[in-house]
Order: sequence, then C-alpha cells, then structure tokens
Amino acid sequence: MQYNQEETPIVDALLALKKQRLVPFDVPGHKRGKSSSDLVQFFGEKTISIDANSMKLLDNLSHPVSVIREAETLAAQAFSAKHAFFMVNGTTQAVQNMIYATVQEGDKILLPRNVHKSVINALVMCGGIPVYVQTPLQRELEISTGMPFESVKQTIDQHPDAKVILVNNPTYYGICSDLRRITEYAHEKGLLVLVDEAHGTHLYFGKGLPINAMAAGADMAAVSMHKSGGSLTQSSFLLCNESMDPEYVRTIINLTQTTSASYLLMASLDLARRNLVLNGEEIFKKVVELSQYARDEINEIGDYYAYSTEIIDREGIYDFDVTKLCIKTTGIGLTGSEVYDLLRDEYNIQVEFGDTANILAYISVGDRIHDIERLVSALSDIRRRYKRESRDLLVFDIAKTDVVISPRKAFYAAKASLPLEESIGEISAEMVMCYPPGIPIVAPGELITKEVVEHILYAKEKGCFLMGTEDPEVAAIRIVKE
Repeated sequence: MQYNQEETPIVDALLALKKQRLVPFDVPGHKRGKSSSDLVQFFGEKTISIDANSMKLLDNLSHPVSVIREAETLAAQAFSAKHAFFMVNGTTQAVQNMIYATVQEGDKILLPRNVHKSVINALVMCGGIPVYVQTPLQRELEISTGMPFESVKQTIDQHPDAKVILVNNPTYYGICSDLRRITEYAHEKGLLVLVDEAHGTHLYFGKGLPINAMAAGADMAAVSMHKSGGSLTQSSFLLCNESMDPEYVRTIINLTQTTSASYLLMASLDLARRNLVLNGEEIFKKVVELSQYARDEINEIGDYYAYSTEIIDREGIYDFDVTKLCIKTTGIGLTGSEVYDLLRDEYNIQVEFGDTANILAYISVGDRIHDIERLVSALSDIRRRYKRESRDLLVFDIAKTDVVISPRKAFYAAKASLPLEESIGEISAEMVMCYPPGIPIVAPGELITKEVVEHILYAKEKGCFLMGTEDPEVAAIRIVKE
C-alpha cells in the first residue's frame, strides 16, 4: 500500500491529544508544564504540551501498531527501504543496532579504520572481531579516503569466514567508496552490508549526488536525519532492505532503546521526512549551490584549499559529496583545530570541526549567502593576521597499528594506567579520539605504537578536543595487564 507522503501520523496524533484537554495522571511529571513556569517560558507552551508518554492514541515505539507503524511505513517508502525504524537515541544507536543484529561474539566484521567510535563500542558489547580494510592517505589533503574496491575484494577473499562488511557513505569529509560494487561483491561472497550514512541523508533526495545505501542494495543503513535532514538532534532512522527480518531487528533495537521515547524527536522525524519528500530536491540543489559558492570564494583567498570533485580518483575516492565544505588550512601554517578556535573565539563563527589539517563547515538549507560571506571574510582575515610558516606542521595519517586482541577482551581485561610516553608496545584497553569527528586514534585491543603516541601528543598540542580515556587530561592511558 502506497501512503500519502504529505501525511504526518505522529504529529496529527499529538495535535489530537492536545485538543482533548486530557487530565494527565501519568508521566512526564511536569504535567504538560504545570510543574514549572520556567520550563514553559524556556521551551514554550506548545513544545511542553506535546511532551507526552506512550498511550493508546500515540502508540508505543517498542511495539508500534498504529500511528508510529504508519509513520515508519511512510519513512520506508520515502527512503525506498523495506522498513524504517524511528531511532531516538541518536545515530550511534542505529549504527550499533545494525551490528548487534548481524554480528555475534567471534564473528569477523570487515570495516575501514576511520569508523566512528560507535562501531568500536558496539564490538566491545557484542564481541565481534574487526578486520580493517586499508584506507589510503590522501596526502595532499591529509585525510584518509574510502575503501578502494580492490582492497575490499582482497580482504573479503582473505577472510572467507567474515560475516559482515561496514561502509562509511560518505565520510565526514564527503568521500565515498564504490558502494554499489562493494555491495555486489560482498553479497556474492555471502556477506551482509551495513552502511553508516550518518552524513548522507541528503543522498536520498538530492540530484546528482553519490549513490545512497538502499539504491546500492545494502542490507541496512543508519541515517542521521538530524544532521542534514532537518529533524531534532538525536533523531535518526535505521533502514532495512528485504534481506533483514524487521521484527528481529526491532527485538534487537528494544534491547537498548529507551521505553520512554521522546515524541518531540519522533514528531520531528515525521515532519522532516515529509519536508524532504516534498521539497528535498529543491532544498539540496540550494545547498549544493551555497557550498560551491563558498568553495569558489575561499579558494580565491589563497593558501586555503576547499576541495570538491577534482579529488575523485575512482579508487579510494570513488565519489565526492559536494554538499560538504571541507577546507584544508595548513597552507596558512595553521592546523584545522587552530582555525576552528579562531573562528569561534575571534569571529563568533562555529564550524563543525577542526582536525590536524582541515575544518568542516556544515552547509544546510538554513544557511544564507550572508552567512557564507561572513565565513569567507573571517577566513581571509585569519590568513592576513595569523599566517605563518608551516614547517612545524606534521602530516598525519591514521596511525598504523595492529589489532592484537578483540575490543571486548581488551575492554574487560585487567588494566593498568601508564603515562602516554611509557605505553609504547602495550595493548590499549581504552579509546583515544579527537571529537569531532570521533574516529579513534587507538582503540581497545590495538597495539600502542610510537606513531599512535605521536599522533595523540600532536593533536593535544594543536588544540584538538581529545576524549575516551579515564584520565581527563589524556596524559595517561589504560593498558591491558599481562
């Protein structure tokens, strides 16, 4: 049955509830805002009045039978999936549930090393064994690429007992692997294909963009609607194709998903899905135009490099998402994290992240030409005021190391704490990463090498926000005791 994509079942149910003037003797305890005028004043009466709990009129996310199930069907049809699940614990939960539904203890999962920390954490919980596919360094940009098909093919052939492969589509930097070809070969060899599309909602609705997971035939995809789809923070979709049993997947989701699902988040997914179906092509056409305008203006400044499709090589960079405004900053002698700090502290501009060589300015339909011009002006002024020689800047790939034991075994092992500089040669029992983007420099179960320690120290020196260790200063790291 084809549903009308103009409908918003969850939103309509919430509006119907409000009209009923129901007397609430249930949770939430603020009783539609009656408990606190400050709550109403800060969030607004309309918002607080629809912050409700599961009931017959509103359905139940753990076992939907009415309006939520109808909204899931609308979402599935919008994304050309067999089924879509509303996720209210963020895309982290969607990524992890994909893994929990397909990987059991001891199973091998093939994946790039530049995965989000949510993937490693899922392997800690389920006991899966990571097998990393080589992602080459794009030396000019100082970023890891996608997975070249030949590297994927070789890794699959070398590990015929692997059960699953996970692909980033796109990466934080807009880089895409050859998803269709990888999916076809993986299926030919009996592997399930999971896709982390945290940064790829728009691929389903814009024109001329890289292929999306469902179109490529992937089995599951985690889609972060709140990033480029317009829903509220922490709301996402988990998409499944015909190969997955949706009721089994829901059972897996219910192991970790809250039983008090936020109707504010679900309503935002309902509204965002409708908006993308009806207006997505026009929305992302504008985003592409804004991004390209910004690239052209920034590249005119000199020394910066805002890159685009010219970096495509049909191998590690099979395709590029032109909505991503990634800017290499080392040409002015500053790391991305240093430019990130200057933009925020000196110019009141907040970009998405800065790493050791790049910044990412996330462009959406909410941006205006005026906003772009302000960013361009600030970058030009930073170049004029702060440019210096770049001799002290190092080129960092993801530090090369080996998986010695599984993330789960390392995480639960007996541990000791060592200063970073004394940990070389030990097995890490915890994760260290710059956040964002949340890609681990070292993960539980991996060998701590000299390069790993240098990477961490350099990131600290250049102002990256490091996290993952028990030590809040990231001066020490927990290692596996023999």
